[in-house]
Formats: sequence, structure tokens, C-alpha cells
Amino acid sequence: MDSQEKAPIEEQNVEQSVEQNVVETERKQYQTKKEVLERVQEIAHSDEAPQKDEVDYLKTVFYKMHLAEREAEFKEYTDGGGDPEQYQPKPSPEEEAFKAEMGIIKEKRQKLFKEQEQEKQENLQKKLDIIEKIKAMVTSPEEANKSYKDFKALQDEWKEIKNVPAERANELWRNYQLYVEQFYDLLKLNSEAREYDFKKNLELKKKLCEAAEKLADEPDAISAFHQLQKLHQEYRETGPVNKELREEIWQRFKAASTVINKRHQQHFEAVRAKEEENLERKTKLCEQVEAIAAEENKGTGDWERHTKQIIDIQAEWKTIGFAPQKMNVKIFERFRSACDDFFSRKAQFFRGLKDTFKENADKKRALIEKAKALQDSTDWKSTGDKLIGLQKEWKTIGTVPKKLGDQLWEEFLGACNKFFEARNAAGGDTRGEEYKNLEKKRDIISQLKAAAEEAGENLQERVQKLVEEYQSIGHVPFKEKDKLYEEYHAVLDKLYKDLNISVAKRRLSKFKDNLRQVAERGDNALDNERARLMRQYEQLKSEVQTYENNLGFLNAASKKGNSLIDEMNRKVQKLKDEVQLVREKIKAIDAENRD
Repeated sequence: MDSQEKAPIEEQNVEQSVEQNVVETERKQYQTKKEVLERVQEIAHSDEAPQKDEVDYLKTVFYKMHLAEREAEFKEYTDGGGDPEQYQPKPSPEEEAFKAEMGIIKEKRQKLFKEQEQEKQENLQKKLDIIEKIKAMVTSPEEANKSYKDFKALQDEWKEIKNVPAERANELWRNYQLYVEQFYDLLKLNSEAREYDFKKNLELKKKLCEAAEKLADEPDAISAFHQLQKLHQEYRETGPVNKELREEIWQRFKAASTVINKRHQQHFEAVRAKEEENLERKTKLCEQVEAIAAEENKGTGDWERHTKQIIDIQAEWKTIGFAPQKMNVKIFERFRSACDDFFSRKAQFFRGLKDTFKENADKKRALIEKAKALQDSTDWKSTGDKLIGLQKEWKTIGTVPKKLGDQLWEEFLGACNKFFEARNAAGGDTRGEEYKNLEKKRDIISQLKAAAEEAGENLQERVQKLVEEYQSIGHVPFKEKDKLYEEYHAVLDKLYKDLNISVAKRRLSKFKDNLRQVAERGDNALDNERARLMRQYEQLKSEVQTYENNLGFLNAASKKGNSLIDEMNRKVQKLKDEVQLVREKIKAIDAENRD
């Protein structure tokens, strides 16, 4: 047998192996879980043979959508004020149906596999029997002419038999072709029939060559490849030609096949390159999520900021196509694991806030009840003072979930407003006095603003006098209270900041002037003073830390929740200025010691 006649079999096996690596360019793009489920049901309940690649693809797409829905459902629940610890995913009828249908498909594939393997074994035995019969004809040369019709019948029977075990296919074909050619070579007494057969086979193979050559113009490389496989099958099943022409006709068919195979290979190389690029992009996204999940979250702000970053990364992930098939599931599992780790720790953090939120909410509800008990009172002065006290107490209570916090604040504010509006309606004289107080306080604010633009040795005394005068003035109209408060403290903040800097400079200068006198008290006087300043420095730092920690628990979400925070911020800044002054004094002592 000519070596070129067996090549189509071996080459086709390689091509079929490549073809099995089907990628998403040939897959349907599903938009919803319902579409995926419908396709799974169609496979499960039809006569269609389930293909492993498609079944795996459907499973990946379904759970990718399912996970995205669960994450969105959890985020909506927690954003709405829900307790993460009490969160229970909603039952998914689609998921249950999907699992049931996949079970049917699994059983169906197992049964089909067994049937196919059994059929392949039966086909193998049939072809082995045919080879043995042709082999017997070859060993009886004198009977070759008489056996010609039987031989042709065996060839037809061979063509009708389909798949055999892959590991036996090449060997089986080589043996078959060997004895077929030997039989033809023995047909000496019937040379006319033999030559006719060779001629007919040559014409068929020429047509197959022409068909293969035309495939070079087919724009779809995958379609051309599939058509070529059919031509290869026909070429294999067509009998031999005259020995002198076998090499020539095979080289022509092989050359046409090479063009199509090369285009097919280039197409899949491009697809694989894109898949590798997708894998690289997805790996970077995994690394980003893992880095975010590893960061420390000091409060709800950090958790929400990191949550937004991860959700943005998840949105980007959905825009990227599939990775290589062997890595597609693994990279998705890595990404999902990193996201799950972050969101599970976030849920654990918010569970830890549950008791604090409940305690704060209970405190605010208690103040609401007190305010409602006072809202209908006509004891204007006493009740007004009590409600103002309740408002101050409200500002010291820590946070609750925003939605609940807004509801509680509106309820509390409603009770307060009801009293103050009734008081305003009943007391025309009181309103007049409050508007006079408003004008007086505005005048003092104007004087403070003017002082902020001036300088002088007695600036601090003047400011202190104006502050005392401001504080001695009575109530202003309730609706003007917050606006006036913000304006007053804004100018005070600027003044105190400037005064603190100026006073600190004078205090440091005076301290440096006195260092010589301290040194004259004895050898250890400067060291003792430095030790005292170090203790003061550490104490001030501790106070600053305490205030800053307390600031983290104050609720500044409501429109009237900022006054206490502003006051504490001013105290913190003053302490920081004092820390800086002590630090400068220590540096001055160190410089004196060096001298």
C-alpha cells in the first residue's frame, strides 16, 4: 500500500482533535437564566445527543448569572437597612429546575456513552471480519476474478460501518487498505474490470480535489473545515487508482487540504490568543479584588468604599469574554472566592454593629417619647428648655442605619417643631424679643468678623468679651437658630486658629528666654524640665486620640447633627496646637543642652 493513501486518516484524527476545542465564537450568547434553562430542557427531553462542551458552557453561564443575582439581592437588602446576619437568599425555582434537568442530562450522557462504546466494539468486530474475508481472497489468487463481486460487496459493507474505537482506527484502516490493494493487484484475468474501477475512482478523486480547492474561497474558515472533513471521508471510502497515479492525485488533494487546515488553525490560534488575553485581564481583576479584601476596614465608610470598588470590578469582569476552556472555571472560582471572602467579612462586621445600632435606636426612641410627652405643653419657657436639652442629648447618641436614622429624626423633629410652632403662635411678645436677640447676635457676629481682619495685643481680650456678650443674649427664632449657629462658629474657628498660632509663638519665645534661668538652678534642671514636658506631650497625644476616636461614633448624618462634632473638632485642633508647642519647647531644651 502506498504510504500517501493512509495519510488522510491520520491527518483527520488530528483535525478532529483540534475541532473538539470549540470556543465561544460558535456558542450562543444567552441573556437570561430562563434562556439557559430552556436550552437545558430541550437537550434533556429531546433525542439530541448531549455534547459535553455545550453542557459545561451552559452550566458556567447559568451559575455566573445566578451568582450576580444573589450578590445584587444581598446588596439591595443591606442598602435598605436589612440586618446582614438575618439575610436568607430567596429560593430559586429556576436553580432547582436547572439541577433536575442537568441530572437527566447526566444520566442520558452516561447511557449514550455506553451505547456508543458498545456500538464501536461491534463495528470493530464487523470490520475485522471483513478484513479477514478480503485477506482470504488475497491468499487465493486463482479465485480472485471469481471473488470480485463478493469483494465489491465487502467494500460497500465496510463503507456502511461507522465509528470504531479511536485507538484501533488507524491500524484497522491500514490493514484494510493493504489487503484491498493486494486484491486489486491479483485481478490479472479481469484487467478490464480492474482498469474500469481505477478510472472511475480517479474521476471521483479528481472531483473531490476540485471541491477541496474551491473551499479556499469559502469566507468562513470553520465551515470550510467541516466541509473538508466530509471530503476526506469520501476520499477514504473511494477505492484506489492506478498505482502510477496514486501519488499524484493524493498530493493534489493534500495540497488543497493544507490550505483549509492552515486557515482553520490560524482562526483558532487567534481565538486562543484572545482567550489568553481574557485570562490575563481576569487574573488582574482577581488580584485587585484580593488586594481590596486584604485591606483593613476601620469603619462603615471603608467597607462601603471597598464594596463600590469590588462592584465596579465585577461589572468589568462581565464585559470580558471566556478564558481558555481548561482555565475558565478555575479563574471564575478564584474571582468568586475573593468576592465571597470580602462580602462574608463585611457581613460579619455589620453583625458586630447590630447591638450598637439597637442600643442607639432605643435611646433615640426614648427621647422621641419624651419629646412627644412635651409637645402639647403650654409652659413655654420650661418646656422649651427641656426640648433644647433633649436635642443636645440626641446629638451625643451614636449612629443607626441611615434609613432608620432618618425616620427617627423626622419623628423627633416633628414633636419638637409642634411645640415651638405652637409657642411662636401663642407668644407674639416672645417672638418680638427673639427677633431682637437675633439682631443683637448678628451685630456681634459682624464685630467678630471685623476683629478677624485686625491685629493687636488686646485682640484675645476683645474676642473673649464679645463671646461672653453673645452667650448672655437670650433665644432667637427657632428656624434661624441653626443658620446663626453655623455663622457664629465659622468666624470663631478662624479667630481661635489665628489666636492659637499667635499665642503659641509668644509662649515659645518667652520659654526660650527663660531657659538660661532654668539652667542656672542646677545640672539637672533642664533634664527635669524636659522630662516634665515629655509627660505633658504624651498626655496631650492621648487626649487627641480619645477625642478622634469619639468623633467616629457621632452621628452627623442628619441636618442638625453637626454642632457637637464642630465643637469637638475645635477642641482637637486646640490640643494639636498645644502638642506642637510642647514639641517645640523640647527641641529648644535639646538645643540648649548641645550648646
